Amino acid sequence: MTDAIKIGSRWVGDNHPPYVIAEAAVSHQGEMETAKRMVYIAHAMGCDAIKFQMHVLENEMLRDTPISDNFDESLYDTLEKTNLTLDEHKALKALCESLGIDYLCTPFSAAAADILDEMGILAFKTGSGELTNIPLITHTAKKGRPMIISTGMALVEEIQETVEAVKAIGTPFVLTHCVSAYPCPYNRVNLHNIPRYRELFDVPIGLSDHSLGIYTALGAVALGSCVIEKHYTLDKLQSGPDHAVSLEPYELGELVKGCRAVFEARGAEREIFPEEKPIIAWARESVVSVADIPAGTTITADMVWVKRPSPGQGAIPAKDLHLVLGKTSTGHIGKDRQILWKELS
Repeated sequence: MTDAIKIGSRWVGDNHPPYVIAEAAVSHQGEMETAKRMVYIAHAMGCDAIKFQMHVLENEMLRDTPISDNFDESLYDTLEKTNLTLDEHKALKALCESLGIDYLCTPFSAAAADILDEMGILAFKTGSGELTNIPLITHTAKKGRPMIISTGMALVEEIQETVEAVKAIGTPFVLTHCVSAYPCPYNRVNLHNIPRYRELFDVPIGLSDHSLGIYTALGAVALGSCVIEKHYTLDKLQSGPDHAVSLEPYELGELVKGCRAVFEARGAEREIFPEEKPIIAWARESVVSVADIPAGTTITADMVWVKRPSPGQGAIPAKDLHLVLGKTSTGHIGKDRQILWKELS
């Protein structure tokens, strides 16, 4: 299995902190100043990358294309109004590089992939709609740049076809589990596809998430997701296809902190950690007397019980209470104190 791929200077994959992508999509409304502000905020919130979209519409779609309920006007018109120019993309990439956040961009056509390759993009992120577009996937994969490939709206057999096509080329890639519903109901997210896909396809698996809030993303990290992609906006109340299902800046920051916390928390070691040892001193119990016990007395159940603190040097752990019964006291044992092994025979 390929455990990780490298995007810029960052390893992305198993045993590496989740790579968090703020998906700007078209939520900048085609306004360059808004797009730049989104970059600054995504960087400030700790995201690893911010992702935009490149649409060369005449190479991508027919003008008469159906739309889903999250669009207020035709897809072509929406994208035409919000599309950034090549110079704007280059400026955003330069801004990202100056700040230290990765600039990613999704190509929706071979022409867009060519342009992004010429720009020197660090990695390609392909959308779920392109998963079954093997001509575009292979065209993009042949650029030799790492890929993150989303799998929404696809059957396992269709995902397998794309995986085999990219593996045949040899391009390193991550698959992101995705359900392309806006918003995606929690009972449709199916997070257990993350470990399932890792086993089926033998590549690192992430999550491209369209559910509300950050909950499912945190669950995905617990299940081993190495990439988390969430739509991001400056204002959910704006008009547009993605705003309502997007995170606002504060939520984006919580997502990043939460993903890193869950990643650090998902280990499977079992030992007594140094931080726990001071707690043991008071939290565990030892065998104590609950009555005066004269010397030479045979210990019975009504004379002893278990109480805090923990057994110190020579004291008797609570688990050994049964071993005390029937023993004989070698001297007087006062009420309400720990009993020592040396006081019994």
